[in-house]
Amino acid sequence: MKRSRLHLKWIIAAAFLLLLSVGVGLVWTYASQKTMPKQVSIVLAKDGSGAGLSKQQVLMKSDAALAIGGMRDEEALQLLVSRKQALEQLAVTIDGSKVKSGGKRSWTLAELGLSVNITGAKQVVEGLKKGSVWERARYRWAFPKRLEITIVFDRAQFAKRVLSQWGYLNTGQPVNAKRTINSRDEVVYWPQKDAFRLDTDKMFATAVAGVQKALGDSWEAGEKAGIKPMSWPILLKAVHPAVTLDRLKAEGVDRMLVSFSTEFATSGVGRAYNVTMTARTLNDWDLAPGEVFDYSTVIKETSKQYGYRQAPVILNGEFVPGIGGGICQVSSTLYNAALLVGLDMVERRNHSLPVAYLPLGRDATFADDAINFRFKNTTGKHLLIRTVVQGRKLTVKLFGTLPKGVSYSIESKTIGTVVPPMKEIARAGLSRGERQLVAEGKPGYVVETYRIKKVGGKQASRELISRDVYKAQPAIYAVSPEQAKLHGSRLGKEKPLLEDGVGQ
Repeated sequence: MKRSRLHLKWIIAAAFLLLLSVGVGLVWTYASQKTMPKQVSIVLAKDGSGAGLSKQQVLMKSDAALAIGGMRDEEALQLLVSRKQALEQLAVTIDGSKVKSGGKRSWTLAELGLSVNITGAKQVVEGLKKGSVWERARYRWAFPKRLEITIVFDRAQFAKRVLSQWGYLNTGQPVNAKRTINSRDEVVYWPQKDAFRLDTDKMFATAVAGVQKALGDSWEAGEKAGIKPMSWPILLKAVHPAVTLDRLKAEGVDRMLVSFSTEFATSGVGRAYNVTMTARTLNDWDLAPGEVFDYSTVIKETSKQYGYRQAPVILNGEFVPGIGGGICQVSSTLYNAALLVGLDMVERRNHSLPVAYLPLGRDATFADDAINFRFKNTTGKHLLIRTVVQGRKLTVKLFGTLPKGVSYSIESKTIGTVVPPMKEIARAGLSRGERQLVAEGKPGYVVETYRIKKVGGKQASRELISRDVYKAQPAIYAVSPEQAKLHGSRLGKEKPLLEDGVGQ
């Protein structure tokens, strides 16, 4: 009985050892396989975790998977290396033949900034051979179904390569559209010239999309399919100038609205100079819709740029020598042009004395810090002021937009006169009570000016524009000093008012 039991124990022990031996053999066989576990694929990483991507790099994404299950380990490793080399060394042609002096240039994807990181996937495959039999068996049992590789495209390096070949395209500058007025007073528009710049951002996006598509088409097809060489075009983006043709035309300077002229044939050299320089400053003055024109700005700019010369001015209702005489001929000529376009006057005053170059009620004077000439551009579009001085004749032309069939005319009429006052001046040698006429007085005038608007040739309105008073010039008598002292001046003292000139 004892011998039977002993025999049974030996049988059980032998069976256990046999089973253990078989188990160890199976584990050893499983751990020592030279092929990749089944259902394993190489895939492109979908996120950049751990990839160390900078802001200038873009992660390539694709759902493509390359099956390597059952493949020998060494073949799988070689496949990773060959796929990396094939992609990085793929030739890409960038075609610039459609641009001036463009031509074509080829680079590898690696030179353009693409890199393939297979380090992680290689380490996972190489882990199948490391450690003890039990460690290798456990590693193989838990082997991942997806081996990720990372493809990175460096935006900055891509742009650098492209610019190295075609950077000269970025040197051109856009040219503004312009508006000119020819000798026939026709408004002519010249289109802008755009400049062009390499659109490296869009080119890079095209490159990324091209590589992604190529990978999607070829990645699962195996090693033999590969990726065919690619070609991408040069892409440009237009750089528009600040002033485009559309913007310029939208300002509404379509035609000449009015032309008005005055003459200064009898003026001296100084006055002629002052008129000419002021008109030069005013030329090409552009008023935006609703903008108020300020004549004092023109005077200040002319004084700064050219200076004014000596010419007769009006001081307290008398013509006297001064600086800047003639500047009011420019404002008065412009005033008439503005009236004939139907513009609203903001500030305007007549001269204290009548002027020779315009009818009464049609002038606009200026006095530093006292009297200005201002009007508002009420056309709804831009208004361009042009001036011409030729043959002692000043012409102001206004260009812009007015409804067709609308016109304006001006009428002035004298509705009253002002009796000349008397002024006495002392003269030695005259006896008391004796009087001598030195200068005859001139009457003053009260004038009303109307603006008549016509639409389609028919009067639509008649508007009172101004009611002006021109001073009477005093009759001057010489009397004895004693009498002049006794009576004093028959005219009250006035605060100095300098018109048609500038202060010194």
